[in-house]
Amino acid sequence: MKVIIDEEVCIGCETCTELCPEIFRMDEMKEKAKVVRPEGGSVDCIEEAMEACPVSCIHWEE
Repeated sequence: MKVIIDEEVCIGCETCTELCPEIFRMDEMKEKAKVVRPEGGSVDCIEEAMEACPVSCIHWEE
């Protein structure tokens, strides 16, 4: 499984980038978060970012 961000839904709040900077970064041009390590990292950290995301745009993909 890999982690993805639905860029159409992302509002660029930076919550995920603050919680898991090794997984998520801001795309300054798009003003949206992006996944820089789709293979993931700490599952606990990613799950925390998923729960904290105000628009629920972070998902697991097979």
